[in-house]
Amino acid sequence: MISLLTPVRALEKLGGNIRERRLAMGFTQAGLSARSGVPLGTLRKFERTGLGSTEALVKLLSIVGGLEATIEAAKPEALTFASIDEVLKDAPRSRRKNGWRT
Repeated sequence: MISLLTPVRALEKLGGNIRERRLAMGFTQAGLSARSGVPLGTLRKFERTGLGSTEALVKLLSIVGGLEATIEAAKPEALTFASIDEVLKDAPRSRRKNGWRT
């Protein structure tokens, strides 16, 4: 699926969502940092910019919620085909390049 969000905007939204969840739960940044094991500076940067490691994201989501939904969202979509014709129809055809054959 194609998204209209730029990567930078998506990261900012992700950080903002973590911040909103933290505030809804009544945690301070220091409190969430202590509970999750994510350093306070990393948490501050993550909430502001969305930049951080996947490990930090997983730790934060495990405390504020949403970890299971994130894992489910990252699952690959199952491709099902009724026949070999459907597979061949979608296969890209390569064009022969002009010039010398190797």
